[in-house]
Order: sequence, then C-alpha cells, then structure tokens
Amino acid sequence: MEMAGSPVRFAERFCGPPGAANGGFACGTLAALLDGAAEVTLRRPVPLERPLLLRDGNGIALLEDEGRLCAEARAPATPVGQRVPRPPTLAEARAAAGRGAYYDDPVFPGCFVCGPARAPGDGLRIFPGPVPGREVWAAPWSPDPSVGGPDGLVPDEVVWAALDCPGGVAVAEGRATPAEGAALLGRMTARLAGPVRIGTAHRVVAWLLERDGRKHTAGSALFGPDDQLLAVARAVWIAVPRAAPPVAPTAIDTTGGGSA
Repeated sequence: MEMAGSPVRFAERFCGPPGAANGGFACGTLAALLDGAAEVTLRRPVPLERPLLLRDGNGIALLEDEGRLCAEARAPATPVGQRVPRPPTLAEARAAAGRGAYYDDPVFPGCFVCGPARAPGDGLRIFPGPVPGREVWAAPWSPDPSVGGPDGLVPDEVVWAALDCPGGVAVAEGRATPAEGAALLGRMTARLAGPVRIGTAHRVVAWLLERDGRKHTAGSALFGPDDQLLAVARAVWIAVPRAAPPVAPTAIDTTGGGSA
C-alpha cells in the first residue's frame, strides 16, 4: 500500500451524525486502499473539514487525526455475504421506501445517505422501509450524477455509504431494545462485485443477522436492475440512548463482539 503520510479530508457534504463523517463513506474511503473485500473498524468519530492522515500499519490501512486512531482497515477474517436474501422487486422497494418507523422521527435527518433533510442531488436519499411479509428493509436508489465519476460510475466509498444506513435502519426498527434510540456503526465489512452506474435504478436491501447485548449485526446488499448482486456488506452496530452524543462509539469496544 502506497499511503505513508497521505492526507485525506472529509467534506461536510458527507456527514452522518452532526460533526462526523458518515460511517460507511469513511469506511469505504479507507477500504479503497486495500485489494478486494475489506473489514473496517471505527475507533472514534471521523472529523470533517480538516486534514487527516492515512498510513500503512504493517499491511493495515490506518486513519489518524493528530496521532489518534480513527479507523483501521484490513482483509476480513471471514467471507462476507454468504446469506443474501432474495431481492425485492423495484416496485416493492419503491412501495417500502420511507415507510419505516425510523422516519417518523429520524435520529440523523442531515445524514448524507438516509437523511430526509438532504435535497435531491445533495444526499443519496436512501430511505429504507420494511417489505410486507418479509424480514427485510428495502429502498430504491438511482445514483445522482453528482456522486459519479467521468466514466459514469459511482466510486467505491459512495457504494459503501449506500450499504451503511439501511443496516442501521433495520437495527433501529428490528432490535429487541426499542427504547434505545440510536444505532452507531462500529465495524463494517463489504465486498464490491460489480460496477454501479449513475442514473440506473438500483435496490438497496438490509436484514438483521444477530444480537449480542447492545451489539447488533446487520447485512445489506445492493442489486442492479437485473437482480445482479453488485455489493454486499455486514456491519456491527452499537445501540445507544438517543440522548447520547450522536457520534461514533469512541469508548465502545467493538473488537469483542464478532467481526462484521
């Protein structure tokens, strides 16, 4: 990896919780430095609009803020995406979008991915809702040209972002502790399997995998118009009271709760 001393800056546009980068976008930025699937663990909030440092820690990509470790990426210990549910149709995804209980009072309305306060062409506006008769959440997504490159493709970090929040909504609505009002991304593993094109109608799907105390594991996947599996992810989410500061789990140990 050629990254020693490489600077990176996360723009305000790509926020998740207020004052911090969207977890999936930050994870995808770091994962792009590795070949193939990657497992990224968030250690503290990833700040916006200031230079951070990327470096190689013996084959592990590290993201640091003034010497403090924010995130680390490595090859995953176990494969990702072994249990991907059948995708809903585009009509089912459109019917489900925005119907989740989360959107009655969203925790992070300004989030780059799932925030309803973000205008078209600014945020991704992916609003997952439950699919009737199935234990999955789904939403349509047609990537806006503003997140595409000159080749008409969506960069990897935006695909990671699109996989992030749907799993969080599934956790927020499907967990056994509904009194806890927020779920924060602790670790995310993803494998990208095909190109994602701007202006094409995709479907994002999420589902719950397991619970362990405050830790909840969710899967998510991105499907193309012909049911192609374009990307799949597994993520560990940490449930916290809504009154807690809406930032990444700085002091929460995510290493002992299984990989994601």
